[in-house]
Amino acid sequence: MRAARSVLFVALLPLFAGCQLLDGPRQSASHAGQTRMQGELTAADGKLVFQPCQEQRRYLVNDSGATSVLQQAATLANDQGKLFADMRGPIVSSAAAGTDSQLNVEQLYRLERSSTACDDENFKRLVLRAAGHGPEWSLNASGKGMVLEREGQPTLAVPYLEEQLGDGRFNLSTEANGQKVELWVAPQRCIDPLTGSVQHMSAEIRVNGQVQRGCAYFGGARDD
Repeated sequence: MRAARSVLFVALLPLFAGCQLLDGPRQSASHAGQTRMQGELTAADGKLVFQPCQEQRRYLVNDSGATSVLQQAATLANDQGKLFADMRGPIVSSAAAGTDSQLNVEQLYRLERSSTACDDENFKRLVLRAAGHGPEWSLNASGKGMVLEREGQPTLAVPYLEEQLGDGRFNLSTEANGQKVELWVAPQRCIDPLTGSVQHMSAEIRVNGQVQRGCAYFGGARDD
């Protein structure tokens, strides 16, 4: 059965004037009543507590979606025991002292050691970020196009086409500027071998037939 193709070409401004932009996060019906938040995770009295970026509220973390966030946090935590987390789930009342409510985590998008992730001004406009090593590469996709950076190569900024492949898999592709780039993404948890960060998707990039692998996560402009 042929995969359904996205009807939207995403163009890089200002090279492609008048392109359609993605203004806000997409939320499926299955996510109704759930909130996606980014912030700091800390351990307190044997429990995990989450504090959203630039907020004073604190939530007791309950892994209702079997995301293994508790085990992953215990493995990844540094000496200060603080981590950056990007999670989604419903917020419910909590009787735990020192917390405002409880976040029942249904989806773990990203977990990493970072003191600057909350200050990322581009996150809300980002659709997807993928990256890998050996050699280093990273790809940022937004409503304006994709930007590919590779070690030893000039930055490539081009429009792209998204193709949905079923089972949560999809790919981004372009043949602009004489380059053929394909990014294949699958909903499979991925652990970065150098940083230990946990991301909710695996990625494979092919540039003119050359293949590299890495991890990926959705930015704030996409909430699948």
